[in-house]
Amino acid sequence: MKGNPTIETVSEGKAGGEQGRLSHTMCIMPTLPDKTIYLDYNATTPVLPQAIQAARHAMESCWGNPSSGHLLGQQAATCLEQARSSVAGLIGARDEEVVFTSGGTESNNTMLLGLARETQPGQIITSSIEHPAILAPCMWLEEAGWEVVRVPVDRHGRVQPSQVAGAITPRTRLVTIMLANNETGAIQPIEEIAGLCRERGIPVHTDAAQALGKIRVDVARLGVDYLSVAGHKFYAPKGIGALYIRKGAPIPRIMAGAGQQGGRRPGTEPVPLAAAMGAAAEWAARKTGQETIRLRQLKKILLGELNSMCPGLKVNCEPDSGLPNTLSVSFPSVSGADLLAATHG
Repeated sequence: MKGNPTIETVSEGKAGGEQGRLSHTMCIMPTLPDKTIYLDYNATTPVLPQAIQAARHAMESCWGNPSSGHLLGQQAATCLEQARSSVAGLIGARDEEVVFTSGGTESNNTMLLGLARETQPGQIITSSIEHPAILAPCMWLEEAGWEVVRVPVDRHGRVQPSQVAGAITPRTRLVTIMLANNETGAIQPIEEIAGLCRERGIPVHTDAAQALGKIRVDVARLGVDYLSVAGHKFYAPKGIGALYIRKGAPIPRIMAGAGQQGGRRPGTEPVPLAAAMGAAAEWAARKTGQETIRLRQLKKILLGELNSMCPGLKVNCEPDSGLPNTLSVSFPSVSGADLLAATHG
């Protein structure tokens, strides 16, 4: 990966139903060989050059065990804490509220299964459009005697806070709703949901994997107690993520071991991966605002062109309120499988 990033238009295709659905995403990407245009940013992003440099520096100069008390260990610990501070800055958190994990899936599983270890079976409220990293552990919990309520979404792919409020019972232990959906781009009203849950003393978790780097995310404004981060969704490498745990909130744990990260997540920390995510977080903190504006403009142009070429085009999510890089549409009388096959991708 060489040179500065260039602007490309990319899309994510999803097959389904009698109508072809195309979720179109647009981001900054490095130049690829053979005029390749990458079309799957909501699945993963390329690694930012600054993130590669940060990882290389950590591997070459900060390779000690950050738990060791000698010089090399403390150099690694300093690098790790700088990365933690950068990730915390991206989401408006305190440094000590950020726990590094292996990715969004571990963060989500830690939240749900860790909660189950600490409390008696009760009720969890989630949505019908969550990532499998939420839906699958919810199924496990159902097998263990928990009640899981999956609230539906409206025609624009949004969860209605009133649906969440109506599902709450005295047995409700947690509400977990994603911040933004990877297929439709719908942004969920987490701030309102968290507010009504806070009035009832119910903790709230949100999977923010698809939102970071695309829209501003601030945990204080959202009012959540827990938030999951996946580094590879905003130009960091795969294999690194984080879980935000609000200060004072119960700490979920699913692993036992040594006392790394204050005992919240044992295991020797992958300093190079954390450093890379820290560099990507710093980039996202600087660029997200202007990227949001640019991407919304591009999405508006794209939708206008599609409407002019495809009469009867169905927009699956309100384009002005969803993720700026994602446009989900259905083409009448075209199957999703045929649409993807025609791309030769």
